[in-house]
Amino acid sequence: MGAYILKRLLLVIPTLLGIMIVNFTLTQFVPGGPIEQILARVEGDADSLRNIAGGGDAGAGQGGMADSYQGARGISPQQLAQLEVQMGFSRIVCTPDYTGTPDLGAPECTTEKIGAIERFFIMMGNYLTFDFGQSYFHSASVMELVADKLPVSITLGLWSTLIAYVISIPLGIRKAVRDGTPFDTWTSGLIVIAYAIPGFLFAVLLLVLFVSGNCFSIPFVPDSWNPTCYKLFPLRGLTSDNFDQLTAFGQVKDYLWHIVLPVAAITISSFATLTLLTKNSFLDEINKQYVITARAKGLNERGVLYGHVFRNAMLIVIAGFPATFLGVFFGSSIIVETIFSLDGLGLLGFQAAVERNYPVIFGTLYVFGLISLVVGILSDLMYVFVDPRIDFEKRSG
Repeated sequence: MGAYILKRLLLVIPTLLGIMIVNFTLTQFVPGGPIEQILARVEGDADSLRNIAGGGDAGAGQGGMADSYQGARGISPQQLAQLEVQMGFSRIVCTPDYTGTPDLGAPECTTEKIGAIERFFIMMGNYLTFDFGQSYFHSASVMELVADKLPVSITLGLWSTLIAYVISIPLGIRKAVRDGTPFDTWTSGLIVIAYAIPGFLFAVLLLVLFVSGNCFSIPFVPDSWNPTCYKLFPLRGLTSDNFDQLTAFGQVKDYLWHIVLPVAAITISSFATLTLLTKNSFLDEINKQYVITARAKGLNERGVLYGHVFRNAMLIVIAGFPATFLGVFFGSSIIVETIFSLDGLGLLGFQAAVERNYPVIFGTLYVFGLISLVVGILSDLMYVFVDPRIDFEKRSG
């Protein structure tokens, strides 16, 4: 087992490096970048201010504030060069006889571009010491942003995982007991359908049905009941604006009211694998000799199921908790958090991708890629711990 663990740990390095290389390479072909984002913002602010000051085209000949702002559009070449240095796309180089601090204001100093390959190795060198740098568009480091947004995402992940277990374990047990019956068949069909529904599509459907307040005519319902309008849940956020003014019970109620839809959207496709794992684990235990012996001694089916089978079959399900949590955590959080405007890591990642905020993109990718690989190893160790018959070393050989 020691050799297997060592092999898996050594594979973490090339796997993580491959993830970073692929994603870094993809960003080189994506049009636009952080510099272009800043230029677009400056141009947009300039246009807005000029239209407000001069009244759009009608005020073009009025002079005044619009004319004075016309010359301030964009940024100067020196400011652009300074931005490139700050963002790591260029470096300041000075003549050999220059002894002062490298400064773009000095005539002996200029800038030179840093190639993509060199930038990648500089980035990975910093990441080895867990130095992820500063965000381009926030006055905070990447780790500070992650620490600030992490509780929201962990909350959603824990609630979704808990609900998935609450649904999957009883359903999986019942499917195992009634294996091959119509109940097993139609529940399997529902599980497949739920697994096939994308989380973001289900989130949009929930918004339309329970948030938008749109009116729907229900077929075969008396006209006095139609149209039916639903606006049962809040549109965005984890709490209301008056959250601090509520009582302790009111705060709990308000929080639970806000997380119903996002948790439902994340959970919809997460319990399918867990349900089938529970079913197969119980089926494997039900057919073993000790179950037949317990039945021969006169125990009823409920006593056999929960007195003997349950504790053995549930070990493998419980051991898979880390992998299940990570699957829920990373599966739909990005789009669901964006749809419901939840200030978590998913929304942070989406905004970083739109803004080309490379330190946030690659920093979070590195951290969560490393966490996923380590948790995968821990999951394997938990499987071996709860069931010593599992031998990954022999299987890999």
